[in-house]
Amino acid sequence: MGSRKDAVEPGLAEVLGGRGGAVDATVPVVAFVVAYTVADAAGWASSVAWAGGAAVLVGAVVAVVRLVRGDRPRAVLLGLLGVAVAALIALYTGRAVDFFLVQIASNAASALAWAVSIVVRWPLLGLVVGTVLGQRTRWRRDPDLLRGYQRASWVWVGQYLVRLAVFIPLYVADAVVALGVARTVLTWPLVALCVALSWPVLRSALPPGHGGLRHPAVPPDEPRDG
Repeated sequence: MGSRKDAVEPGLAEVLGGRGGAVDATVPVVAFVVAYTVADAAGWASSVAWAGGAAVLVGAVVAVVRLVRGDRPRAVLLGLLGVAVAALIALYTGRAVDFFLVQIASNAASALAWAVSIVVRWPLLGLVVGTVLGQRTRWRRDPDLLRGYQRASWVWVGQYLVRLAVFIPLYVADAVVALGVARTVLTWPLVALCVALSWPVLRSALPPGHGGLRHPAVPPDEPRDG
């Protein structure tokens, strides 16, 4: 049983950037909130601009550190782009709380995408783990594994819905600091919880004697590659 758990958790952590990547994503948010709070309290002009500049600057530093650490350039650049777009939106509207619009929109889109993938029987969790394990879509020809990925994918839908349930009321209330705190608290701890819960939920669909994630039960008359 332990070997199966080891197979799913490292794969998900790798694709999602791991705990380190999730922590890195919160650093520009902290910089934005701290800079905005200081600038606003000090009565500086354009406190949103100060906050946006701080977020982009810190995001650039984080990007350099991640590149040196060996992270994938595409993922690093996308992360920096997300920070820059969020800062530009806040600067354009003049409302600090709009810095979090990108995060709110991305969580809504992710919840919808994961839910749709389950309904159409192409659960995203299966695509993620199958890609990491080099199985392509072979896992989908195993009814038990397909059902397990569908069940476990609902855990990830729940992750995004929890964030939206917290973020949206705070956004409406214009609670910039509270949003920053929520954004930090509901990043890697929530991802870690989803990874931990995904395995037992997935395993509940696998019958005794099943080969696990690395060994989909593909009918003998079907090709074994994706």
